Amino acid sequence: MKWTDITAIAEALYDKYPDVDPATIRFTDLHNKIIDLEEFDDDKSRGGEKVLEAVQQAWIDEAQ
Repeated sequence: MKWTDITAIAEALYDKYPDVDPATIRFTDLHNKIIDLEEFDDDKSRGGEKVLEAVQQAWIDEAQ
């Protein structure tokens, strides 16, 4: 899974953290949760604000 796999990341986060409200997560925590995903295999230093915003929104959509 790469940073560009926004939907797959959101689905994995939803499955792994069902009790987390994605609307209230801080970007630093979101970044850490993404790079801790078992399937994640990309440069951990990447994943800027725009990518994190996209993942957060996709996660919110997945949770609804």
